[in-house]
Amino acid sequence: MSGVGSLMLLDTASLYYRAFFGVPDTVRAPDGTPVNAVRGLLDTIARLVRGREPSRLVACLDADWRPAFRVAAIPSYKAHRLAADGTEETPPALATQIPVIEELLRVSGLAVAGQPGFEADDVMATLSARSDSPVDVVTGDRDLFQLVDDARGIRVIYTVRGLLNMDVIDEAAVAAKYGIPGRAYADYAALRGDPSDGLPGVPGVGEKTAAALINAFGSIDGITKALDQGHGGFPRGSRDKLEKARDYLDISLSVVRVVTDIAMPEVGGDLPAVPADAARLKELGERWGLGSSLSRFLTAVSQG
Repeated sequence: MSGVGSLMLLDTASLYYRAFFGVPDTVRAPDGTPVNAVRGLLDTIARLVRGREPSRLVACLDADWRPAFRVAAIPSYKAHRLAADGTEETPPALATQIPVIEELLRVSGLAVAGQPGFEADDVMATLSARSDSPVDVVTGDRDLFQLVDDARGIRVIYTVRGLLNMDVIDEAAVAAKYGIPGRAYADYAALRGDPSDGLPGVPGVGEKTAAALINAFGSIDGITKALDQGHGGFPRGSRDKLEKARDYLDISLSVVRVVTDIAMPEVGGDLPAVPADAARLKELGERWGLGSSLSRFLTAVSQG
C-alpha cells in the first residue's frame, strides 16, 4: 500500500488496452456499442485507489505516441504499429472508446496530463522526477522499469498478469528478474532490443549476454569505453557484435531512455471531492451505460 502523501501515475493507454483485451466485448452500451475498455479502466482505477490509497493521482496520456526525436534516431521505432493514415493502428472497437475515456477522466475531476511531442512515458518520468513524495507508476510497459528508485520511493505497479493481479517492481525485483542492477534497465533494454517497440537491439545479443555486459561494464557508456580502450572481459563473441553495432549504441539510449525534464505545467493531482462537471458525467454514464463501474470509480476517488 502506498499510503498518505504518495503520487500515483497512470499509463492510461496501457491500462485501457489491457481492459479492452481483458474484459469481454459483450460489455456494451444501451445502443450496442462496446464499452469494455471504458468500464474496465474505471474499475481498475477504483481498485487501485481503494487498495493503495494515493493522495494524488494523474492520468497520463500520449500526446504523441511516436515522437519525432525518437523516430529520427531509430526510424523503425514503432513503425510496425503505423496505420495507413500515419496514426497508430488501433482496433476499431477500441478507437471509439478512447474519446469517451478521455472525456470521462476530465469531467470526473481527475488530473490528466500529456505534452505535445512526448509520450506518456516521458510525462510520467518528468512527474516522477519532480515529486518529493513516493510514486507508484501503474503500467504494463517494461520500459518504465528504468524509473524504479528505492531511495526516492519510486516503484512500478506492473500489470503483467492482467488488471486484477499486479506485480510491485522495485530495484530488487528488476535485479531478480533480469540479473542486473536495479537501476540499469534502460541500458539493458537498449542492448537486448524490444520488437514490440521496433527497437532492433544489438544483433546476436539476447537477454543473458545483455545482462552479462551490464554486470561487467555497468552501462552502454561503460561498454563503448571498454571497446575504445581494448579492454577484455567481454562475453564470448560479443565484442565483434558490439563493434559492428557502434552506430546503434551511440543513439540507442536517446530512444530508450525516458525524458525526465519536459518543460510542462505543474500538475496537482489531488483526488476530487466532487466531479468537475457532474451534469456531463451523469450524461456520459447514462449514454454509455456505465452503471456500477462509474459508481465504484466515483466512490473510490471521492473518498481517496
